[in-house]
Amino acid sequence: MDVELSIKEARALAESVLVAKGQRADYASLIADHLIDCELRGLDYGGLPRLVSIVERLDRTGPPPGPVEVVHETPVSAKIKGQDNLGYVVAYKATELAISKAKTMGLAAVAGDDTWYTGMLSYFAEMMAAEGLVSMIASNASPWVAPEGAVDGRFGTNPICYGFPSLGDPVIWDIGTSNIMHAEVLLAKRLGKSLEPGKAWDADGNPTTDPDAALAGAFTAWGGHKGSGLAHVVQLLGAMAGSPIMPPDLAEFGFIIIAMRPDLFNPEVDFRTSVSEYAEAVRGARPIKGGPQPRMPFDRSAALRRERKSAGIIRTPRLAYERLLAISND
Repeated sequence: MDVELSIKEARALAESVLVAKGQRADYASLIADHLIDCELRGLDYGGLPRLVSIVERLDRTGPPPGPVEVVHETPVSAKIKGQDNLGYVVAYKATELAISKAKTMGLAAVAGDDTWYTGMLSYFAEMMAAEGLVSMIASNASPWVAPEGAVDGRFGTNPICYGFPSLGDPVIWDIGTSNIMHAEVLLAKRLGKSLEPGKAWDADGNPTTDPDAALAGAFTAWGGHKGSGLAHVVQLLGAMAGSPIMPPDLAEFGFIIIAMRPDLFNPEVDFRTSVSEYAEAVRGARPIKGGPQPRMPFDRSAALRRERKSAGIIRTPRLAYERLLAISND
């Protein structure tokens, strides 16, 4: 059974838990905002239930040894050391730098490492689109996912994201390159649910729908050899950022953010107009017989967020809520 919370209550609970677990108040605020945005956009496994996983990781390792730090910088680039801070914070700081540099120089590349759980890359792409920037983000992770044709984990769930500003909602394509995300498996485990067939292998290389067996084995790659190839690219981009080629469990992830101004090539308003016109053309394409009208990437998220904000409430599994409430009240 789910618990119903106001958005304000949910955000306050998240911040309280994070501060109780040693997070700086400003970092706790950034993380809470990201978690609540997941809830508003329908990625419920990435909202308050994800905070339970964050708490478990912090209980194992303790709070980060220091704040996020810029360790190298040029007019068009920067390298950020995460200091084992949560990726929600590290990537936020990197995005701020990328925006500043790209708006000044036209383009920017910012890398971050020594982090974990980067969250929704679309969160950061939306920040850049709001500033009129086109972006690409790639973030690697621990080797939880088996390449196509294998049963042993060799790369992470490895999201990759592209963002484009328009005259209205941005066009943002953000996908994980595995058939199931780590947070989804953990939530299924907590709720005693089975995974869908075809999502994972057990430690012996057999197909499994058991979350525990999947966590001991490997997840399957999305998109066959094409998705597997894209995941390899993300893994290597993370290594370029400074992460180990296969990061340890929930540690030392790496990511790269590239941001650019459209007016490097054409007037910005012309590009935004083209993006909007193309999006409307896609939405107006004839659907397959009996199917829904086509939509653009990010349409569903933006519409659901508006709907949930208007309602002012979110719903989260009671198990996660009670666990977080107990931490908050300690």
